[in-house]
Amino acid sequence: MGGLEDKEANPLDEKVKHLELIQAVISRLAQNSFALRGWAVTLVAAIFALSAKGANQWYFLIALIPALTFWGLDAYYLRQERLFRKLYDTVRALDPEELLNNPFSMDTLPFTFPDFPETLADEEQQVESWLSTCWSKTIGWIYGPIAGTIILVTLIAFLCK
Repeated sequence: MGGLEDKEANPLDEKVKHLELIQAVISRLAQNSFALRGWAVTLVAAIFALSAKGANQWYFLIALIPALTFWGLDAYYLRQERLFRKLYDTVRALDPEELLNNPFSMDTLPFTFPDFPETLADEEQQVESWLSTCWSKTIGWIYGPIAGTIILVTLIAFLCK
C-alpha cells in the first residue's frame, strides 16, 4: 500500500525522546537563570546611577526591590532545574519498558520532598526547598553581595548627608 506504515513505537526510542524533552526544559531554565543575573546587575546599577544624581537617599533602597525579586526568581528557576535533573536521572535509569505505563511524564512532584514528603520514594532524591535554594552557593553568593552593597551604599548616603 502506498500509505504510512503502522509501526510499533520502540521503547528505547521513546526513552531517548523523553530524555531529549527533559534536557530541553533544563537548558531553557538555565538560560532564564543566566538572563536574570544579567538583568539584576544592570537594573541595580541603573537605579544607583539615577539615585546618585542628588536625589533622596531613600531612592538607593529602591534598588533592593529588583535585587530581591530577581534573587527569588533565580532561586525558583534553579530549583526547577534541579527537579528536572532528578527527573532526567530517574528516566535515564528506568528500563524502557517501564516508561510505557506513563510515557513522557514531566511530573517532578516526587522530588519535592520538603513540600510533599508522602510522594517521595527515596529520600536521597529530594531537592531542597525554594528557601534553601535562595541561600545555596550558586545563588546566595551572587545576590547576597548585591543586597549587601545596596544596604551599605544606602547607609553611607545617610551618613554623608
